[in-house]
Amino acid sequence: VQLAESGGGLVQTGGSLRLSCAASGGPFTNYFMGWFRQAPGKEREFVASISRYGSTTYYTDSVKGRFTISRDNAKNTMYLQMNSLKPEDTAVYYCAANLGRSMSSAKGDYDYWGQGTQVTVSS
Repeated sequence: VQLAESGGGLVQTGGSLRLSCAASGGPFTNYFMGWFRQAPGKEREFVASISRYGSTTYYTDSVKGRFTISRDNAKNTMYLQMNSLKPEDTAVYYCAANLGRSMSSAKGDYDYWGQGTQVTVSS
């Protein structure tokens, strides 16, 4: 499966962005999906994941209550709605897919990755 993120950009503290991840090349419902991010000089970290049909979601503590992960299987697309953005949310955001490993927070469990989209939150 091929993944392509979009929707990143520059936003002020407290603002919102919605990221999209378009999938192609495979049955989208076969995949558990996740969002990760990587800030300069830091390791890539887990942000959120979602089950194959969207019934279950999982978030890292730092984004709970601010970010919402969702998917539209009819459009082969996953989303990340980001509200109340903070400067520490600045990073390149990646979408990822894994086949059968559930909603893992471990980047090593994901088989496919997008190219990333930059999110910059100014203070």
